[in-house]
Amino acid sequence: MGQLRNIESQLIALGYQLIAVSADRPERLRQSIQKHQLRYQLLSDSQMTAARAFGLAYKVDDRTVERYRKLGIDLEEASGEKHHLLPVPAAFVIRTDGTIAFEYINPNYKVRVDPDVLLTAAKAALNK
Repeated sequence: MGQLRNIESQLIALGYQLIAVSADRPERLRQSIQKHQLRYQLLSDSQMTAARAFGLAYKVDDRTVERYRKLGIDLEEASGEKHHLLPVPAAFVIRTDGTIAFEYINPNYKVRVDPDVLLTAAKAALNK
């Protein structure tokens, strides 16, 4: 989400509103917003309702949950839930009529959409 800050002003100038959805509980999101001085709207999906509806949720196996815990990443503390679900990285450009003009979904959590690709897709969506 940090990379989006680099193109946020350009997207806003094009008329877009940036909304990010996180698996973290609201209290954690407030801390992130303050710490990183985020200007876009950051919503909590700690119960993974939206992620499930979009088909983006995946279950983290017990071994990985434990490995994360040893690395200082506590999924239950972050989400406030015991479901051990996370969303895959995804980005959408949605037109004002609600149709999806562009979608990026990658099952590899380490690979996020390139900001330049997202900006190009946003510009292209305006011309259709």
